[in-house]
Amino acid sequence: MLNNKENKEAKGHKAEFQLRAKPEGRTTVIHVARTAKVVKGGKRFGFRALVAVGDGNGKVGVAIGKANQVQFAVSKAEFQARKNMVSFPLLNGTIPHEIMGCFGSSKVWMKPAAPGTGVIAGAAVRLILEAAGVKNILSKSIGSTNSCNLAYATMECLKALKSKKDVLQARGKYVEPETPAEEAKPAEEAPKAEVKGE
Repeated sequence: MLNNKENKEAKGHKAEFQLRAKPEGRTTVIHVARTAKVVKGGKRFGFRALVAVGDGNGKVGVAIGKANQVQFAVSKAEFQARKNMVSFPLLNGTIPHEIMGCFGSSKVWMKPAAPGTGVIAGAAVRLILEAAGVKNILSKSIGSTNSCNLAYATMECLKALKSKKDVLQARGKYVEPETPAEEAKPAEEAPKAEVKGE
């Protein structure tokens, strides 16, 4: 009987998530809920896991996984979160500008904060921001307090963040780094020409 159970678990998606080597990054389980489906013979229980995966340097992903066991639900969610990670600009450990994101009936407002402020946020939002590497930020959740909606509203905020460089490039005004490089080249070439002449 034990061999049969091991063979069953070694097949299909369960084995794929179970045996997969975990890459580097910080995995945080935000919320685990038990679900129940009413069938003819009674109730069939399952689990839903909300997981955030971040590299601590401006890259994070969030996903939901469902399975009959908590371990498999977390593995599925982690796999999907790594697959759908989002990069956003970090400026001195905080976000570059104020922003608000919406998902469903939940809204999340974020604002840059000075060094030493810390992560001022609610449960789901805090865990995502910490996994992403944000060290100082002010935030406020508005509307529904559903963990899934708040998590996805947070991701909408992070997706919409833009650095100063991105905004200037979109407007066609990004020339600041190019001018010093152009000025530096002739300055370096001029002394070389004089040395050769001597």
